[in-house]
Amino acid sequence: MPTIQDVARLAGVSPTTAKRALREPDKLTPETLGRVQQAIEQLHYEPDQRAGSLRGGQSTTIGLIVASILEPFFAQFARTAAHALAGAGYTLIISENEYSAARELEELRRLYGQRVGGIMLRPGYGMDSGDYLARLSARGTCVVQYDYRPPHSPYPSVTLDNPRAMSEAVGYLHGLGHRAIAALGTYHPVIHPEERSRTFPEAMNALGLSVPPEYQRVTLLTEDTAYALTHELLALPAPPTALIALTGTQAVGAYRAIRERGLSIPADLSLITFDNYPWTALVEPPITVLEQPAADMATASVRRLLAQLEGRPAPAGAHETFPARLIVRGSCAAPSLGLVSSR
Repeated sequence: MPTIQDVARLAGVSPTTAKRALREPDKLTPETLGRVQQAIEQLHYEPDQRAGSLRGGQSTTIGLIVASILEPFFAQFARTAAHALAGAGYTLIISENEYSAARELEELRRLYGQRVGGIMLRPGYGMDSGDYLARLSARGTCVVQYDYRPPHSPYPSVTLDNPRAMSEAVGYLHGLGHRAIAALGTYHPVIHPEERSRTFPEAMNALGLSVPPEYQRVTLLTEDTAYALTHELLALPAPPTALIALTGTQAVGAYRAIRERGLSIPADLSLITFDNYPWTALVEPPITVLEQPAADMATASVRRLLAQLEGRPAPAGAHETFPARLIVRGSCAAPSLGLVSSR
């Protein structure tokens, strides 16, 4: 990777002057500063903020990028990963991309400035970070993706078997008699490109059902957007009889909206969600969930990263999926006869 000496050589200045361009640019003439900045851009140079974190030439620091620090799934994933990496002599740095590839690009730059040896990444949506991530990988930074794998991604990954889980959720509701089912988010190749929303219509079609256009909304995976979307869906002339929340945080927003509208779960509306968060078992009725094995997924991600760092073959292949576990509680029931007959 390029050094500050390389920058100085290309710009025709001393290393001290090149460093000053980064730390005290106002002390250089515009012409000199311009030459150094051009050299930095040409070499793709980035300052080393953590030179002291090297052990025998290899960094002992690992970066973990989560999608949302508000999601308990990512908290459990981070805790398990931190413990596993500590046992192998590594330190973890955690950052957040908020499901955005543009925000992710900023975090990748910061992590590279820390000279991390590897990155465990929950990819954000969009194309902004792809070229930079490829550049980091080419420079020797090990990469493992988890929870979401972008199409055609070349990096090892650990994900939930989302198509199977969504099929199980739709099949369960269908078995109870539901035909008007809505997921809290519609697939979009840039804004909302994850597998749960993508495979929801496929799971419906497999049972001879379709998703009405009025149920289809492109939205973000947040509590507030799920809250607003639930209100919109339940205000329709023919609202759904069952909702599928794509994350536990979405389920919070949906639950708030359902209660605000004075509806009863499951008499008026069935609700099922991904993620077995503690609150889902504490409300009345408790919520039926598709549980993700967050700890197992974190352990598998660490195994793949350590294999890369140590030059070993990835265990069980480059990509691994885990099944969800359907936990049936009290939030789903057959739709009332009045609701069924109105659809």
